[in-house]
Amino acid sequence: MKKFGFKVLHSSIKGRRGRMSTPHGTIETPAFVPVATKGTLKGLTPQQAAEIPIQLSFVNSYHLALTPGMATVKKLGGVHVMSGLTYPLMCDSGGFQIFSLGRADGKQRANVRGEEEPFIVKKTDEEVVFRSPYNGETITFNPRASIAFQHIIGADMFMAFDECIYAYATHKYATVATERTHRWLTECVREHKKDNPKNQALYGVIQGGMYKGLRELSAQFISQQDVSGVAIGGVSVGETKSEMREQVAWVAPYLPSDKPVHLLGVGQVDDIVDLVKYGIDTFDCVEPTRLARTGILYDSRAVLEGNNLYTLDIFKKTYAADTTRVDESCTCYTCTHFSKAYVHHLFKQKELLGYTLATVHNLSVMEALMRKIRTSLE
Repeated sequence: MKKFGFKVLHSSIKGRRGRMSTPHGTIETPAFVPVATKGTLKGLTPQQAAEIPIQLSFVNSYHLALTPGMATVKKLGGVHVMSGLTYPLMCDSGGFQIFSLGRADGKQRANVRGEEEPFIVKKTDEEVVFRSPYNGETITFNPRASIAFQHIIGADMFMAFDECIYAYATHKYATVATERTHRWLTECVREHKKDNPKNQALYGVIQGGMYKGLRELSAQFISQQDVSGVAIGGVSVGETKSEMREQVAWVAPYLPSDKPVHLLGVGQVDDIVDLVKYGIDTFDCVEPTRLARTGILYDSRAVLEGNNLYTLDIFKKTYAADTTRVDESCTCYTCTHFSKAYVHHLFKQKELLGYTLATVHNLSVMEALMRKIRTSLE
């Protein structure tokens, strides 16, 4: 089985051009990572994803642990076999869900069988206990469980269990959460070393909230640990774009030169163009696929110029009889086969094909952007 590896091919003040090797294929970096949370890129078959071509997708251990459950994932042979996605996959640890499903104040709640119950039942230095929004049962995440889950899932790269710090958290809270993340990382490294039959690569996650000193401390600590890659977390959880960019700039001097760097949850066009210079190799974001499902299609010329200009809302009446291609500058399957009028018709009638065609287009445009960036860095 091919082992994980990373090589920087070109490097300058504008960023770096690299190549990752994984058990499921090679990834040319910088790369965009579309999100396939539950083991599927919404609206696309694995064949369609591969034909775009998508290099790498992002799945989530928390969601897969809830459904179909780890027993089923294991029985089906792991996420690659289960989903039919044959290209490399990256996996999140469940740490983001500490932020997204329940704050420390317990105010974020889920309706379970008609009763108000917190998603997070308990959070300590040792573990986090979640309540399933599907059946009300509890599930425990800690470093040992998260590593065990992700070994079963079998993604090529995966994250150490961390606590994602919400925007504008107090310095006291951010300090406690960052220290907890560091302790959990040492446990994750220890657990991962015990058994790694699939040659998976473990990433440590930088936290620190919105505090420069904590961010720098965390970046130094994570980069010095026995991990295959480094991820920057907690920068897309409510901050402004300028604040997010500032946090990335703080940690940039401490990022490893010989390991891949992933920026968690960041992937708007202007973000990628601006942040590549800090040595970011991979970016994940739900936006291209989420926008596609709402009928918002990328303007490829604007995207390739680095702009967030989503000028085509296919729902608009002006497209009802428009026989031109969806995007004259795009060569994806959608744009070479269908008119704006047809895709408009699909969305107005809520036909599922519309979501598929829009998703193919948006992800194709993102891949074209990343190819342009890689060529520019070369």
